[in-house]
Amino acid sequence: MKILILGAGAVGGYFGGRLIEKGEDVTFLVREKRQQQLREHGLNIKSPHGDFSIRPKTIVATDDDEPFDVVILATKAYHLNGGLRSIEPFVREYTMILPLLNGMEHMEELRGFFSPEQVLGGLCFVESTLDEKGTILQSSDKHDLVFGEWNGKKTERVEKLEAVFSGTKAGFRLSENIQQDMWHKYLFISTLAGITSLMRSPIGPIRDTMEGRTYIQQLFEEIRLTMEEYGAPLTDGIVEKQMEVIEGLAPTTKSSMLRDIEKQGLIESEHLHGYLLLLAERFGVETPLLRLVYQHLKVYEKNLGQ
Repeated sequence: MKILILGAGAVGGYFGGRLIEKGEDVTFLVREKRQQQLREHGLNIKSPHGDFSIRPKTIVATDDDEPFDVVILATKAYHLNGGLRSIEPFVREYTMILPLLNGMEHMEELRGFFSPEQVLGGLCFVESTLDEKGTILQSSDKHDLVFGEWNGKKTERVEKLEAVFSGTKAGFRLSENIQQDMWHKYLFISTLAGITSLMRSPIGPIRDTMEGRTYIQQLFEEIRLTMEEYGAPLTDGIVEKQMEVIEGLAPTTKSSMLRDIEKQGLIESEHLHGYLLLLAERFGVETPLLRLVYQHLKVYEKNLGQ
């Protein structure tokens, strides 16, 4: 399969690099600055799972319109609108669109922009970042990518995609309940991002203070109630299971949102927490801690000049 990845950053660069390492046909659609960086220094991954370096194939949005079998969206939500326009020339009726964005709001936009049948569900768990030279630093055991048909069916095309992903030095998994998996990820990441950004701290010090676990649990519950009122397919006991995951995280674990804040960068406040607040207001769910998190993020954005 010919694979196009929108973005060669901490997520797209990592999983794309692992696919290239395996021998798959991967091209990155990037901005000119990143293209120049990759041409000069290559795509470099430093990871507990093994380092890897290569000069990958790259294109910019104005290059051409060659078709691809699958397009992986590894961009931030605030770049999605421009990203959709940039990948449109490379998409045909048979092209699968695989998004790896956090949250759920983007699925409506994707399924409206392209044919709904083209859009798969997808998510990933990877703690990675770029250093000042553009090297991808992946720092934990977790490096998983989950994908599947939106309707849960195990179709011929996703089985072919599963075969392409298999044998890669990362955890690619085909899901037959991707909507539930995505809502579970949304619950986890919005809580982790919210609490670490609010406290400006990795998870360890928050978890180990007297009231820290209480606040983590409260934010989980507020978001869970909001999602359940909306009709999200959450499993019973999901908060308890995700609290166990929180307990097992390395004390130094940071959310990607906190890392973006530390770099004085843009954040996905509206896509993650703003969307949840809209749902909470629609269904009359009281979410005081979620509101505090959101207000904190909006003040950060105001001070950043957004």
